[in-house]
Amino acid sequence: MVEITDIYKKFGKNNVLNGINLSIKEGGIFAVLGPNGSGKTTIIKTILGMVIPDSGSIKVLGTDIKSSSDYRHKIDYLPQIANFPSNLKVNELIKMIKDLRGNTDADQHLIEKFKLEPFLNKKLGTLSGGTKQKVNIVLTFMFNSPIIILDEPTTGLDPISLIRLKELIQNEKEKGKTILITSHIMSFVEEVSDNIVFILEGKIYFKGSIAELKAKTKQEDFEHAIANILTENHA
Repeated sequence: MVEITDIYKKFGKNNVLNGINLSIKEGGIFAVLGPNGSGKTTIIKTILGMVIPDSGSIKVLGTDIKSSSDYRHKIDYLPQIANFPSNLKVNELIKMIKDLRGNTDADQHLIEKFKLEPFLNKKLGTLSGGTKQKVNIVLTFMFNSPIIILDEPTTGLDPISLIRLKELIQNEKEKGKTILITSHIMSFVEEVSDNIVFILEGKIYFKGSIAELKAKTKQEDFEHAIANILTENHA
């Protein structure tokens, strides 16, 4: 589904990705974890073509992303920070995205699920961070792409909206989709993920299931297992 081979990326003197090799199979939920500055978001942006690696290759759905940008139409992406035009109303933004990407009626179900009806005629600049994130979720899930990339999807969500997001992610998984998530909320990752990859200083230090990570680190608790990787590699 996604094949990343020997990717390097430097910003100025800062080596952000140092020879990343990663294979993400079709179907299931895959979490990319690591501390701030570890390279998580940069990996996502290289897959999306928003950051060009210095060397290495990336294939999405069998296509080298250097040869064509058409593959992007098969990815639904939720950015970590959604910079919406503040003067647009919510319903205007939804209509604009549908005009750009193709018509869908799935937005209505999502608007109801996340209780956004009272906000449809409000300008985006007046909304709280949590409400903007719900709009972000609607824009991401209202299309039917085989790959979904969610960068810190829980940001600003209240507990009920978080439950609805988890339900949404599981429903998409059951349709056979491949879902790639970054998050610093370990309880969320543990609940939804099939496999994880842990990145530190631009390198992969672990790839596998949470059960495998716990066995490797001899820790029963997921957060302690992650902390074990951090302390071992900073010793």
